[in-house]
Amino acid sequence: MPQVTYVQSDGTSQTIEVPLDENVMRGALYNGVEGIIGECGGGLSCATCHCYVDAEWTGRVGAPQLQEERDLLEGVAAERRPSSRLSCQIAMTAELDGLVVHVPDAQY
Repeated sequence: MPQVTYVQSDGTSQTIEVPLDENVMRGALYNGVEGIIGECGGGLSCATCHCYVDAEWTGRVGAPQLQEERDLLEGVAAERRPSSRLSCQIAMTAELDGLVVHVPDAQY
């Protein structure tokens, strides 16, 4: 099963197995990762699952494909960066095994 490492702003991290085709947000929610809230449950309507994709992974994860994600990223609580994504929109694949995402300081 592919793994994702969630890195907190203080540098602590958790590495979690996330099933194929599941999204990075649900992996965090199901395993109690602090800072990924997912208030809308992955419905692409809240941006409380904002994360920063690690620089080594941005090319493989890619940019937001949906206009809705791009729009929501405009209003995130923490600084928006070129690597910003909504973790509900990152589906796990075998190619993303080892993915590293950074959790922002705030979601509200």
